[in-house]
Amino acid sequence: MDQFWADAVFLHWRVEAEAVARFMPPGVVPDEVDGSSWVGLIGFRMLGAGLGQGLPVPYFGSFTEINVRLYSRGPDGTRGVVFVTLDASRLAVVLAARTGGIPYVWSRCSPVTRGGGDRREYGYDVVRFRRQATSRFVVRPDTARTADDTVSLELTARFGLHSTLAGRTLYIPNTHTPWPLHPATLTDFDDGLLGAAGIRVEGPPSSVLFSPGVQTQFGKPRVVRESPGQKD
Repeated sequence: MDQFWADAVFLHWRVEAEAVARFMPPGVVPDEVDGSSWVGLIGFRMLGAGLGQGLPVPYFGSFTEINVRLYSRGPDGTRGVVFVTLDASRLAVVLAARTGGIPYVWSRCSPVTRGGGDRREYGYDVVRFRRQATSRFVVRPDTARTADDTVSLELTARFGLHSTLAGRTLYIPNTHTPWPLHPATLTDFDDGLLGAAGIRVEGPPSSVLFSPGVQTQFGKPRVVRESPGQKD
């Protein structure tokens, strides 16, 4: 599946690995970056998603997505992400993804843009239809600077995801060029998605980033085999 992720906003908080271990699929453990686990609240506009390369699905292939994600490590050391929730504005996409074990939620999701030039701001608005969780977060990127520190790169350069389907743990690989990353300032924040997901954070995010986007492609899922010493 080929797609473009545009205007990505990354908010990250440090969390204890023990607090998020219960969200990991069997055989997968929380990964750590800079001495701690992390939870991310990420919003972006998905453009031109489709099967294969150059075959975008009209209408359904472009929508807004906001996800709450954790960072994972498989028994072979492969690093990925675990999606706790994903809010999307296309019901058909939500229903299709849920049959594949991806925890999408149908919501009214809208991109937010303000100002112009060096004062341009980007963000996302979320209102869930069936559950009353809402979220609004907006950032002002500093496009004159590049975020190339280790934490920023390791949190965003995740080339796959761990999930569960029919009792099996899967790893779905993903490939893309490095994110063009910029540090950003959080200018508006009122979030209920993290709490609705069962994850508690305190204070402002430790990392705030923005990217204009990348082209990306998902590959064929594979079953994750637990190491001999692991238990379900």
